[in-house]
Amino acid sequence: MFTGLVADLGRVISCERDVAGARLRIATGLAGELSSGDSIAVSGVCLTAVELEPGSFAADVITETLARSSLGRLEPGARVNLELPLRASDRLGGHVVLGHVDGQGEVSSVGPTGVVVIEVAPSLLRYVVEKGSVALDGVSLTVAAVDDHSLSVALIPETLRRTTFGTADVGDAVNVEVDVLAKHVEKLVAA
Repeated sequence: MFTGLVADLGRVISCERDVAGARLRIATGLAGELSSGDSIAVSGVCLTAVELEPGSFAADVITETLARSSLGRLEPGARVNLELPLRASDRLGGHVVLGHVDGQGEVSSVGPTGVVVIEVAPSLLRYVVEKGSVALDGVSLTVAAVDDHSLSVALIPETLRRTTFGTADVGDAVNVEVDVLAKHVEKLVAA
């Protein structure tokens, strides 16, 4: 489990693809805090560190994850948001983020005041409410507005500085994880 508070901006060193998926190697200052088998959120996707080197880690990504998330588009040099899992003693400063990406959105506008609009499938937007929480590329954010085709978030300078949103551009793919509580409520009400 994660909080959506990015701990580091990593850089993709390599992405070796095969029929089963891909192996990503990511440079980060967090590598020293990882052990083989530990979870780490990579742009909102919960992955398992499988190979550690000083200053970097590798993680395997299966084809389902490559298809559902933006990780399938990563190339060497790309920046990724990184977060270590929540410890029981940690503060929950963001919101409950599982690292289970529901789908992708696409940046449709980036305003000069930090407002970013993301086009998202209506099947996911039904779980998004104004002033509710959403995880975009693993970042816990408050929804500023939502309509039938998109959501917008207003980002403070600190968020722009510490995450990949500081270099976001129109057309960029964004991993979307909606509020897990909304999905559970929908299932329970339907029953």
